[in-house]
Amino acid sequence: MRAKRSGAVGAVLLSVFCWASAAMAQAPVDWQLGLQRAATPVKQQMESFHDLLLVIITAISIFVLGLLVYVVIRFRASANPVPSKTTHNTLIEVVWTVVPVIILVIIAVPSFRLLYFMEKADSPEMTIKATGYQWYWGYEYPDHGGLTFTANMLPDNEIKPGMKRVLETDNRVVVPVNTTVRLYTTAADVLHAWAMPSFGVKKDAVPGRLNETWFRVEREGVYYGQCSEICGTNHGFMPIAVEVVSKEAFDAWVKKAQGGDYTSPAMAAMNAPSPNQTAQVSN
Repeated sequence: MRAKRSGAVGAVLLSVFCWASAAMAQAPVDWQLGLQRAATPVKQQMESFHDLLLVIITAISIFVLGLLVYVVIRFRASANPVPSKTTHNTLIEVVWTVVPVIILVIIAVPSFRLLYFMEKADSPEMTIKATGYQWYWGYEYPDHGGLTFTANMLPDNEIKPGMKRVLETDNRVVVPVNTTVRLYTTAADVLHAWAMPSFGVKKDAVPGRLNETWFRVEREGVYYGQCSEICGTNHGFMPIAVEVVSKEAFDAWVKKAQGGDYTSPAMAAMNAPSPNQTAQVSN
């Protein structure tokens, strides 16, 4: 009996732990529950809208369940040997027409507000253009001398501790923290989609068309996403890695990248030799 209770308690604690880990994650994690932690104002509003919908659909489900239970008990054959012959009820028909309309209005108002908010940045501080190829991304920084580079998925034999398998790229997109970034997306061959769950961004990349969205990341770190449009046989191997750094670190990275070195600050630190390795080389 105690073993069963211990197992149940362990399962609950494991669920809580996994939920907490997912909440702090900037990429998908094993046993993740819930949404990835919001890193932008857009994602925060999306989560608020999600919570509102959750309350509404829960209330509707409980009401319908209660109504069904009431009907089953109140109007069962044994309790109603002579069933009612009522065919119309004006009040009920008005209520079940008006109430859904009110619910839809309650949903529509914040929905339209969110759609407008996430569509276009009012005063972007910098611009990045992402171009989808089969099967990698190309990036351009038009505000920084037309800086361009490509980002391919790292193969398994190049994954180092701290990197995410199938999500890491050889060149990360680097942006400064607390900066409004306008993102243009397009494609050179087939349909792609630039998606970053923590940012609340999922914008189609269409050949011959330039789509626009934006994000403003409020904390530093590395964030991972993927192409979210089925674009061919290697669709599942087209990741997106965005490294958010301080504005000073970003300026330093731009100068280095303009010289041809696109290594992001975090990857540079990861590739730096340890003190022990340095000592061995010097000896």
